[in-house]
Amino acid sequence: MKTNISYAEIFKLSIPIMIGSAVQNLITLTDTIFLGRVGEIELGAIGLVGVFYLMIASIGYSFSKAGQIMIARRMGAQELDKIAPIYYSMLSFALSLALLLFLFMQFGGDYFFALFINNQEIYTACIAYLDYRSAGIFFSYAGVIIVALYTGVARTQVIIYNAIVLGLTNMFLNYGLIFGKWGFPEMGIAGAGLASTIAEGLAFIIFIVYILLDKKNRAYGIFGRKALIRYTESVLDEKTNDLSPPPPKINLQIIKAQLKLSMPIVLQSVVGMGSWFIFFIIIEDMGKTELAISNIMRAVYLLFMIPCWGFASSINTLASNLIGQNKLDEVFDVTTKTAVLSFTVTMLCAASMLIAPEVVLRVGTDNVELIQKSIRLTGVLTAILALFSVGAIYFNGLVGTGATNQALFFQIGCVIFYLAYIYIVVHLLGCSLETAWMAEFYYWIISLATSVWYLRSKRWQNIKV
Repeated sequence: MKTNISYAEIFKLSIPIMIGSAVQNLITLTDTIFLGRVGEIELGAIGLVGVFYLMIASIGYSFSKAGQIMIARRMGAQELDKIAPIYYSMLSFALSLALLLFLFMQFGGDYFFALFINNQEIYTACIAYLDYRSAGIFFSYAGVIIVALYTGVARTQVIIYNAIVLGLTNMFLNYGLIFGKWGFPEMGIAGAGLASTIAEGLAFIIFIVYILLDKKNRAYGIFGRKALIRYTESVLDEKTNDLSPPPPKINLQIIKAQLKLSMPIVLQSVVGMGSWFIFFIIIEDMGKTELAISNIMRAVYLLFMIPCWGFASSINTLASNLIGQNKLDEVFDVTTKTAVLSFTVTMLCAASMLIAPEVVLRVGTDNVELIQKSIRLTGVLTAILALFSVGAIYFNGLVGTGATNQALFFQIGCVIFYLAYIYIVVHLLGCSLETAWMAEFYYWIISLATSVWYLRSKRWQNIKV
């Protein structure tokens, strides 16, 4: 990537990532759309178990961020032969972690949800979903590692193919398995879990086929030294005998470096998603209707988050790549350009919620009464999205520099305020649902202010990745 990165270049890189970053959101959103047509119990349950699974999935996604940053840094420095060891070390650890979390969900999920959920019907529905959904963690974790590889080298088109297969398959199977259509058994919320797992498996196959057919990845040593030599000779049109031997494909030192970089990112994700999970647990205490309304708004929130997450992933790559090229002074400017794009696209999308709220809110349910009760939150959600679309970009720009420990410190501070606020306004003051949702607004104010301050301080410039 060259200096003075333009808005058009940022947008071109971000579009496929935007789609790919929506993968888990898309699954949860599709589940919510269909289960909102089943009943309040199922809608409330998917709100809780959906956020829980997003939290589990985000651990693997956050770990892959470290690999993405490291790969982008090597690309910026033109050290292509060092990409394969980063990729395979990342993949081996991610699959090992997926196994541990699969076992936790299978054998500890019921005990975990029993600690938080008071409504027995919602609890039963959560476990029914998780029993089928947990196997998808293997496809999810392996998939995000492949996304990290192609995002790190700024070749993101494959993400579009994957997302299309995932989205269409998930919608088709969700409808069939939830409602018992087209010869499928009627499984309700359990069918949503099974549909999402099968969809992730098929999408992963698309990734594997693409990797096998992609000739350019030979330059990264993905298929070993012989393939790298053949690719280099085909590009240079001459014999190549002086390539240095690549490091081992699975390197414990690289895994250690990835863990050092990724642990703060993983903890950020767990803390962030965990706080959202607790938010819905507290909202459940307000009543089934308030929980159902919040789940409708969560579905809309997830939908309008999609553009920003694409730009956020792009700034991870752009910031790290610029540092690899020793163009440190450009990092803040590129982050600001990305924030402008993110705000513009997000607000253009969110305008539909203000113009036709009844139409947009049907994403979460077709219950007219619930939709009417949810309209009062659209103004609050629009304000939240405005801050989120900018704050998430500066925060991810900070992460892209490698300052993951500082980013974690900032996020913990934001979450402490967030949880204290939601507890006080719901349990102590008995405030309205709108006031409770303002927790997100204040969270992103603090996150934006701290991220901008640290990026402008340039304290990150001596961090090695």
